[in-house]
Amino acid sequence: MDLQEYVDQFDLMTCILSVEKKPDGSYGKICIEAGNKAYLASFEKNYDSPISLDNDKAFVPGKEYTEYIPKDLNFEHFIVSSAVHKKPMHAYIHPDRFNVWFNIFSQPLSIDDPNKCYCTYTQEISTEANIDQLTNHSAQTTSEVLKTCIKLRSTKNFLKTMDEVIADIRSICESSYCCILLTDFHERTCSLLCESIKPNSGQYSLKNYLNDPFIDYAKSWLETIAGSNCLIIENNHDMEEVKRRNPNWHRSLQSAGVKSLVLFPLQHNNETIGFIWATNFDTKNTEYIKETLELTTLFIASEIANYQLLQRLEMLSTTDLLTGVLNRNAMNNRVLRLVTGRERAPEKLGIIFADLNGLKAINDSEGHNAGDCLLKEAAFILKSVFEGCEIYRAGGDEFVVVATNKPKEELEKSVEKLRKDSANPENVSFALGFYFNENGGDIRIAMHEADVLMYEDKKRFYDRYPPMRRK
Repeated sequence: MDLQEYVDQFDLMTCILSVEKKPDGSYGKICIEAGNKAYLASFEKNYDSPISLDNDKAFVPGKEYTEYIPKDLNFEHFIVSSAVHKKPMHAYIHPDRFNVWFNIFSQPLSIDDPNKCYCTYTQEISTEANIDQLTNHSAQTTSEVLKTCIKLRSTKNFLKTMDEVIADIRSICESSYCCILLTDFHERTCSLLCESIKPNSGQYSLKNYLNDPFIDYAKSWLETIAGSNCLIIENNHDMEEVKRRNPNWHRSLQSAGVKSLVLFPLQHNNETIGFIWATNFDTKNTEYIKETLELTTLFIASEIANYQLLQRLEMLSTTDLLTGVLNRNAMNNRVLRLVTGRERAPEKLGIIFADLNGLKAINDSEGHNAGDCLLKEAAFILKSVFEGCEIYRAGGDEFVVVATNKPKEELEKSVEKLRKDSANPENVSFALGFYFNENGGDIRIAMHEADVLMYEDKKRFYDRYPPMRRK
C-alpha cells in the first residue's frame, strides 16, 4: 500500500502511524509514517492554528512521534488499541497543554508487515467545547454517569453521598482501591475526601500517608501527567515511563503493590482542586473506564467546588476570622433556633459570659496588633478550658460559652479555674458570669443572668486594678 497516496484521500488533518511489534508481545516505537497536506501544514511556522507544536523540526516520514510532541501515554494507549488490537477508536479530549478541544479518530489498517502495525489518526480542533461530542458516549457510560449526577444533585449529605460515589467508581473499575484527594496548592494543604477499599485486598487507607510534605508529592503528579488530561498505567511499559518521569512516586507505587493505575486531576475554573484515582483496575476495560471517568470527573469536580464554596461562605458567616471561634451571627441563629423550637431544647443549659479584662489598655499602650494577639490567646484559652462547648465571640472583648447537657460541677470547676487564673492581671484575665439551669430553660434568661453576673465581676476587677479601667 502506498501510505502517502492513501492518506491524501482524507480532507481532515490525518496521518498514518506505525507501532513497532516486539517478540514478547509488547510494543516499541510509535512513528508517523505519512501525513496529508492538512496534517503537514501543522508543522509549518506560519501555520494558522490555535495550537503550537513548539518545535522547528520539519516533518520527516518514519520519525518517532516524540520528535514533534511530548511523550503521552494516553496517546500511545489510543494508538496501540487501534493499530495493534484492531479497534476503531474515538475520543473527545482537552489536554491541559493545549487550550483547545480535540475530536480524534483512529482506524486500524491491515498492512502485511511482520514488524509493525498501522492505523490512521484523524483530528479536528476547536477552541470551544462541543456539547454533542461531550455527551456522545455509550449507553453503559451514560447510565453510570447519570447515576452519579442524580446522587450528587439530590443529596442532603454530601460527604455520605461521596462515599457512595467513590464505591461505585471502584466497582466500575474493578479496582482494589479508589479515592478522591482534595488539594490546595496555594495554601499547601491536602485532605482525603473519600475512599473505597476492596475487602481483603491488603490495601491501606491513604490517611496513613497524609502529612505536610504530601502536597509536594501530589503536585509532582501534574508534572508526571505532563499536560495530558489523565494518566493511565496498564503495564510494565507504562510503569517504566513513570519511573523515568517520577522515580520517587514509582518507588511508592512499587512498594504499595500497584500494578495498574488510572489517575485524573479534578479541574475547576482551570485550577486543580484534587485528584481521583483507582489502583489495580481491570485493564481489559481500560477504554470504558477512561471514558466513564473523563465525563464523571467533570461533574464531581463541579460538585466539590460548590461544596467548598458553601463551606467557605458558611465559615465566613458564622466564624470570627480573627479568633477562629463562632461569631455573633452564629450565636444569634443558635438562640433563634432554640427559642422558636426549630431545635430541641437541651435538658441542661450552662451559659458563661467571659469578658476580656484590660483590652482597651493594651490597645492604647501597645497598639491594636497587640490587642488582636490578646484576643486570639483569650479564644485559645476558652476553647481549651471549655472543651466540647460552643465558644462565641459576641463582639469586641466579649465571649459567650454555651454548654448543653454538661454536668454543673464540671462547668463550675472550669469557671473557678479560669477565675483563679484571671485574678492575676499578668495573665490573660476574664470577668466571668456563670448561670446554670438543670432543666434547660429559656436561653434568653440564662444569657441575661450570666451577663449581669459578668458585669459585677468586671466591676470588682477594675476596683482592684484601677489603671486597667476602660476610659
